[in-house]
Amino acid sequence: MARIIVVTSGKGGVGKTTTSAALSTGLALQGHRTVVIDFDIGLRNLDLVMGCERRVVYDFINIINGEAALHQALIKDKHTDNLFVLPASQTRDKDALTPEGVAQVLETLSKEFDYIVCDSPAGIERGALMALYHADEAIITTNPEVSSVRDSDRILGILHSKSRRAELNLEPVREHLLLTRYDPTRVERGDMLSVEDVTDILAIPLLGVIPEDDTVLKASNQGMPVIHLEDSDAGNAYDDAVQRFLGQECPMRFLEAPRKGLLQRIFGGQG
Repeated sequence: MARIIVVTSGKGGVGKTTTSAALSTGLALQGHRTVVIDFDIGLRNLDLVMGCERRVVYDFINIINGEAALHQALIKDKHTDNLFVLPASQTRDKDALTPEGVAQVLETLSKEFDYIVCDSPAGIERGALMALYHADEAIITTNPEVSSVRDSDRILGILHSKSRRAELNLEPVREHLLLTRYDPTRVERGDMLSVEDVTDILAIPLLGVIPEDDTVLKASNQGMPVIHLEDSDAGNAYDDAVQRFLGQECPMRFLEAPRKGLLQRIFGGQG
Protein backbone atom coordinates (compact mmCIF):
# COMPACT_ATOMS: atom_id res chain seq x y z
CA MET A 1 0.00 0.00 0.00
CA ALA A 2 1.15 3.52 -0.78
CA ARG A 3 2.20 6.10 1.77
CA ILE A 4 0.03 9.20 1.39
CA ILE A 5 1.96 12.46 1.80
CA VAL A 6 0.21 15.81 2.04
CA VAL A 7 2.17 18.98 1.27
CA THR A 8 0.36 21.68 3.21
CA SER A 9 0.51 25.11 4.85
CA GLY A 10 -1.82 27.64 6.40
CA LYS A 11 -0.65 30.50 4.23
CA GLY A 12 -0.63 30.73 0.45
CA GLY A 13 2.42 31.47 -1.69
CA VAL A 14 4.92 29.51 0.40
CA GLY A 15 5.89 27.01 -2.30
CA LYS A 16 3.58 24.02 -1.79
CA THR A 17 3.19 23.25 -5.48
CA THR A 18 6.92 23.71 -6.12
CA THR A 19 7.53 21.36 -3.19
CA SER A 20 4.97 18.79 -4.35
CA ALA A 21 6.54 18.73 -7.82
CA ALA A 22 10.11 18.46 -6.46
CA LEU A 23 9.27 15.86 -3.81
CA SER A 24 7.32 13.58 -6.14
CA THR A 25 10.04 13.88 -8.78
CA GLY A 26 12.75 13.12 -6.23
CA LEU A 27 10.93 10.03 -4.97
CA ALA A 28 10.44 8.78 -8.53
CA LEU A 29 14.11 9.40 -9.34
CA GLN A 30 14.95 7.12 -6.40
CA GLY A 31 12.98 4.34 -8.08
CA HIS A 32 9.67 4.70 -6.22
CA ARG A 33 6.46 4.57 -8.23
CA THR A 34 4.87 7.92 -7.40
CA VAL A 35 1.75 9.90 -8.27
CA VAL A 36 1.18 13.57 -7.41
CA ILE A 37 -2.41 14.90 -7.13
CA ASP A 38 -3.55 18.52 -7.40
CA PHE A 39 -6.25 19.16 -4.76
CA ASP A 40 -6.58 22.86 -5.63
CA ILE A 41 -9.87 22.59 -7.51
CA GLY A 42 -10.56 25.66 -9.65
CA LEU A 43 -7.01 27.05 -9.40
CA ARG A 44 -5.01 24.31 -11.08
CA ASN A 45 -1.23 25.01 -11.13
CA LEU A 46 0.53 21.70 -10.62
CA ASP A 47 0.22 20.75 -14.29
CA LEU A 48 2.03 23.99 -15.24
CA VAL A 49 4.94 23.32 -12.90
CA MET A 50 5.13 19.73 -14.16
CA GLY A 51 4.97 20.88 -17.80
CA CYS A 52 1.93 18.80 -18.74
CA GLU A 53 -0.83 21.43 -18.98
CA ARG A 54 -1.46 20.74 -22.67
CA ARG A 55 -1.89 17.04 -22.04
CA VAL A 56 -4.77 17.35 -19.56
CA VAL A 57 -7.91 15.68 -20.94
CA TYR A 58 -9.60 14.36 -17.80
CA ASP A 59 -9.10 15.51 -14.21
CA PHE A 60 -9.62 14.57 -10.57
CA ILE A 61 -13.30 15.60 -10.58
CA ASN A 62 -14.02 13.64 -13.77
CA ILE A 63 -12.82 10.54 -11.93
CA ILE A 64 -14.88 11.25 -8.81
CA ASN A 65 -17.99 11.83 -10.95
CA GLY A 66 -17.45 8.63 -12.92
CA GLU A 67 -16.95 10.52 -16.18
CA ALA A 68 -13.63 8.80 -16.96
CA ALA A 69 -11.51 5.92 -15.71
CA LEU A 70 -8.57 6.72 -13.47
CA HIS A 71 -6.00 5.54 -16.01
CA GLN A 72 -7.46 8.00 -18.54
CA ALA A 73 -6.76 10.96 -16.27
CA LEU A 74 -3.27 10.01 -15.07
CA ILE A 75 -0.56 11.81 -17.05
CA LYS A 76 2.85 10.14 -17.28
CA ASP A 77 5.60 12.64 -16.54
CA LYS A 78 7.80 13.31 -19.55
CA HIS A 79 10.97 13.93 -17.52
CA THR A 80 10.90 11.10 -14.98
CA ASP A 81 10.03 7.41 -15.10
CA ASN A 82 7.74 6.09 -12.34
CA LEU A 83 6.00 9.48 -12.01
CA PHE A 84 2.38 10.34 -12.83
CA VAL A 85 0.25 13.47 -12.39
CA LEU A 86 -3.47 13.66 -11.58
CA PRO A 87 -4.53 17.25 -12.37
CA ALA A 88 -7.28 19.27 -10.73
CA SER A 89 -10.28 20.71 -12.54
CA GLN A 90 -10.20 24.39 -13.51
CA THR A 91 -13.93 24.64 -14.13
CA ARG A 92 -15.52 22.99 -11.09
CA ASP A 93 -16.25 24.24 -7.59
CA LYS A 94 -14.30 22.89 -4.61
CA ASP A 95 -17.55 21.30 -3.36
CA ALA A 96 -17.21 18.82 -6.22
CA LEU A 97 -14.69 16.98 -4.03
CA THR A 98 -16.62 14.41 -2.02
CA PRO A 99 -15.23 12.40 0.91
CA GLU A 100 -16.36 9.14 -0.69
CA GLY A 101 -14.92 10.06 -4.09
CA VAL A 102 -11.53 11.13 -2.73
CA ALA A 103 -11.30 8.01 -0.56
CA GLN A 104 -12.06 5.78 -3.54
CA VAL A 105 -9.45 7.42 -5.77
CA LEU A 106 -6.78 7.19 -3.08
CA GLU A 107 -7.65 3.57 -2.32
CA THR A 108 -7.31 2.63 -5.99
CA LEU A 109 -4.02 4.52 -6.39
CA SER A 110 -2.64 2.93 -3.21
CA LYS A 111 -2.70 -0.45 -4.90
CA GLU A 112 -0.53 0.76 -7.80
CA PHE A 113 1.92 3.27 -6.28
CA ASP A 114 4.52 3.48 -3.52
CA TYR A 115 3.85 7.15 -2.75
CA ILE A 116 0.86 9.44 -3.29
CA VAL A 117 1.79 13.12 -2.95
CA CYS A 118 -1.18 15.45 -2.36
CA ASP A 119 -0.63 19.09 -3.34
CA SER A 120 -2.98 20.83 -0.91
CA PRO A 121 -4.54 24.27 -1.35
CA ALA A 122 -3.62 26.85 1.29
CA GLY A 123 -5.68 27.30 4.41
CA ILE A 124 -8.43 25.10 5.77
CA GLU A 125 -11.08 25.12 3.03
CA ARG A 126 -12.64 21.94 1.66
CA GLY A 127 -9.85 20.85 -0.69
CA ALA A 128 -7.21 21.34 2.00
CA LEU A 129 -9.17 19.38 4.61
CA MET A 130 -9.76 16.54 2.11
CA ALA A 131 -6.02 16.32 1.40
CA LEU A 132 -5.13 16.47 5.10
CA TYR A 133 -7.66 13.85 6.17
CA HIS A 134 -6.05 10.84 4.49
CA ALA A 135 -2.40 11.73 5.17
CA ASP A 136 0.11 9.25 6.55
CA GLU A 137 2.81 11.92 6.41
CA ALA A 138 2.58 15.72 6.26
CA ILE A 139 5.16 18.16 4.98
CA ILE A 140 4.40 21.48 6.63
CA THR A 141 5.70 24.08 4.22
CA THR A 142 6.34 27.53 5.66
CA ASN A 143 8.27 30.72 5.02
CA PRO A 144 10.38 32.18 7.85
CA GLU A 145 7.74 34.83 8.61
CA VAL A 146 5.59 35.10 11.74
CA SER A 147 2.24 34.95 9.92
CA SER A 148 3.26 31.91 7.86
CA VAL A 149 4.57 30.04 10.90
CA ARG A 150 1.48 30.90 12.96
CA ASP A 151 -0.83 29.57 10.25
CA SER A 152 1.26 26.40 9.95
CA ASP A 153 0.81 25.83 13.68
CA ARG A 154 -2.94 25.84 13.10
CA ILE A 155 -2.56 23.19 10.40
CA LEU A 156 -0.70 21.01 12.91
CA GLY A 157 -3.69 21.30 15.23
CA ILE A 158 -6.00 20.06 12.47
CA LEU A 159 -3.72 17.11 11.72
CA HIS A 160 -3.79 16.18 15.41
CA SER A 161 -7.58 16.31 15.63
CA LYS A 162 -9.29 15.93 12.24
CA SER A 163 -7.15 13.51 10.24
CA ARG A 164 -8.28 9.96 9.60
CA ARG A 165 -5.48 8.69 11.82
CA ALA A 166 -6.65 10.96 14.66
CA GLU A 167 -10.28 9.88 14.27
CA LEU A 168 -9.39 6.18 14.33
CA ASN A 169 -6.80 6.61 17.13
CA LEU A 170 -4.06 5.21 14.90
CA GLU A 171 -0.38 6.12 14.94
CA PRO A 172 -0.26 9.92 14.39
CA VAL A 173 0.49 11.51 11.06
CA ARG A 174 4.27 11.76 10.70
CA GLU A 175 5.10 15.46 10.47
CA HIS A 176 8.01 17.15 8.68
CA LEU A 177 8.95 20.84 8.53
CA LEU A 178 10.14 22.31 5.24
CA LEU A 179 11.34 25.91 5.47
CA THR A 180 11.19 27.65 2.09
CA ARG A 181 12.49 30.94 0.64
CA TYR A 182 15.16 31.16 3.34
CA ASP A 183 17.60 34.05 3.09
CA PRO A 184 20.38 33.91 5.73
CA THR A 185 21.45 37.48 4.96
CA ARG A 186 18.00 38.78 5.91
CA VAL A 187 18.05 36.55 8.98
CA GLU A 188 21.30 38.19 10.10
CA ARG A 189 19.69 41.63 9.66
CA GLY A 190 16.72 40.55 11.76
CA ASP A 191 14.27 40.82 8.85
CA MET A 192 13.37 37.13 8.86
CA LEU A 193 12.98 34.35 11.42
CA SER A 194 15.90 31.98 11.80
CA VAL A 195 15.70 28.21 11.39
CA GLU A 196 15.94 27.90 15.18
CA ASP A 197 13.07 30.38 15.67
CA VAL A 198 10.77 28.38 13.40
CA THR A 199 11.68 24.97 14.81
CA ASP A 200 11.18 26.27 18.36
CA ILE A 201 7.68 27.49 17.50
CA LEU A 202 6.45 24.49 15.52
CA ALA A 203 8.41 21.78 17.37
CA ILE A 204 8.40 19.24 14.56
CA PRO A 205 11.41 17.62 12.82
CA LEU A 206 13.15 19.74 10.20
CA LEU A 207 13.17 18.02 6.81
CA GLY A 208 14.94 20.73 4.86
CA VAL A 209 15.68 24.39 4.27
CA ILE A 210 15.11 25.67 0.74
CA PRO A 211 17.01 28.89 -0.01
CA GLU A 212 15.56 31.86 -1.84
CA ASP A 213 16.58 31.15 -5.43
CA ASP A 214 15.58 32.72 -8.76
CA THR A 215 15.92 29.34 -10.49
CA VAL A 216 12.64 28.25 -8.85
CA LEU A 217 10.73 30.71 -11.03
CA LYS A 218 12.88 29.83 -14.04
CA ALA A 219 12.10 26.13 -13.62
CA SER A 220 8.36 26.78 -13.17
CA ASN A 221 8.26 28.87 -16.33
CA GLN A 222 9.96 26.01 -18.18
CA GLY A 223 7.45 23.47 -16.83
CA MET A 224 10.16 21.52 -15.03
CA PRO A 225 10.45 20.73 -11.30
CA VAL A 226 13.43 22.65 -9.92
CA ILE A 227 14.98 19.45 -8.54
CA HIS A 228 16.04 18.67 -12.13
CA LEU A 229 18.33 21.75 -12.22
CA GLU A 230 21.64 20.43 -10.91
CA ASP A 231 23.22 23.90 -10.71
CA SER A 232 20.35 25.25 -8.61
CA ASP A 233 20.74 25.75 -4.84
CA ALA A 234 17.00 25.21 -4.38
CA GLY A 235 17.09 22.08 -6.52
CA ASN A 236 19.98 20.67 -4.49
CA ALA A 237 18.20 21.52 -1.24
CA TYR A 238 15.08 19.67 -2.42
CA ASP A 239 17.22 16.69 -3.37
CA ASP A 240 18.71 16.72 0.13
CA ALA A 241 15.20 16.84 1.62
CA VAL A 242 14.13 13.79 -0.40
CA GLN A 243 17.17 11.88 0.84
CA ARG A 244 16.30 12.75 4.44
CA PHE A 245 12.65 11.78 3.88
CA LEU A 246 13.86 8.36 2.77
CA GLY A 247 15.91 8.00 5.94
CA GLN A 248 19.39 8.92 4.74
CA GLU A 249 21.81 11.12 6.68
CA CYS A 250 22.32 14.42 4.90
CA PRO A 251 23.85 17.64 6.31
CA MET A 252 21.82 20.85 6.14
CA ARG A 253 23.13 23.32 3.59
CA PHE A 254 22.40 26.94 2.65
CA LEU A 255 21.99 28.07 6.28
CA GLU A 256 24.80 30.63 6.31
CA ALA A 257 25.12 33.91 4.43
CA PRO A 258 28.05 34.03 1.98
CA ARG A 259 30.99 35.91 3.48
CA LYS A 260 32.32 38.96 1.69
CA GLY A 261 36.00 39.18 0.82
CA LEU A 262 38.26 41.89 2.25
CA LEU A 263 37.86 44.27 -0.71
CA GLN A 264 34.10 43.84 -0.70
CA ARG A 265 33.98 44.69 3.00
CA ILE A 266 36.18 47.77 2.50
CA PHE A 267 34.46 49.14 -0.58
CA GLY A 268 30.92 47.88 0.10
CA GLY A 269 30.75 45.59 -2.92
CA GLN A 270 28.07 42.97 -3.18
CA GLY A 271 29.15 39.42 -2.44
